[in-house]
Amino acid sequence: MTAAGLLAAIPSPDEGVVALGPLRLHAYGLLIALGVIVAVKMTMVRWGCKGGAPSDILDGALVVVIAGVVGARIYHVLTDHDRFAGRWLDALAVWRGGLSIWGAVIGGAVAVAVLARRKHARALAVADCVVPGLFFAQAIGRWGNWFNQELFGRPTDLPWALEITVTKRPVGYEAFTTFHPTFLYESLYCLLGGVALLWIDRHRRLRRGQLTALYVVIYTFGRFFFENLRVDTAPEVLGLRFNAWVSLVLFVGGLGWLGWLGRHGEDADAPLFRTVPDRSGPRGSGPSADPVA
Repeated sequence: MTAAGLLAAIPSPDEGVVALGPLRLHAYGLLIALGVIVAVKMTMVRWGCKGGAPSDILDGALVVVIAGVVGARIYHVLTDHDRFAGRWLDALAVWRGGLSIWGAVIGGAVAVAVLARRKHARALAVADCVVPGLFFAQAIGRWGNWFNQELFGRPTDLPWALEITVTKRPVGYEAFTTFHPTFLYESLYCLLGGVALLWIDRHRRLRRGQLTALYVVIYTFGRFFFENLRVDTAPEVLGLRFNAWVSLVLFVGGLGWLGWLGRHGEDADAPLFRTVPDRSGPRGSGPSADPVA
């Protein structure tokens, strides 16, 4: 590679730690936390705009976030268990990376569904408020992969190639210096995805849940290509990376769900609760007076 090419490449941090005075904080965790804050704030604003109380979202946010993180880590460990064989305690070291978006979505979705049911809220109404912020959270969180020098793509000499230190390069790629910055590709894609969902929600009349289905369709479409560009070791099925298959299946399923909701889904202006909460009475005066998660 030429010297000019190296100067044009994106450098990687020497370490994935941010020093704040005497504190040394893991950048990966900080970016995940920042993404969560953005997603929760956006969800609160959107829920309020639809007629709910923003505090309703905040009341259940911690449970949903914990469920998402636990689900993200479990999914990563189960689908990449060979890396943890003989050292299972490393599965707890989430600051080193390894939080799967699929696991996060599954864990978070289960928590939202359970809490929404307990509070008599429409789970899809909550989900439609969540997904634009989720896209922005992913856009922020992907920069944690840059700090950890992980999940990059195939070698390339493009001006925006990513420099990777030799100790971080996969077996067989030690001679290459720069790689596709898939973290950047996915971050920009998620940013555009979030903007697209906000625009569609504002300018198109959708059925309840269709915005969530669009999130699934848009994200899995891009993730399929990003996944097949990566060179890190991953389980494969029929010559295709496992998570690429997951993307493909969810993309098709998301399209089908989008169409089904268009014919059978509730109107987006339908009540947010199965029974409209009476917020004028004292807290706890009835089941519908409880906040939605």
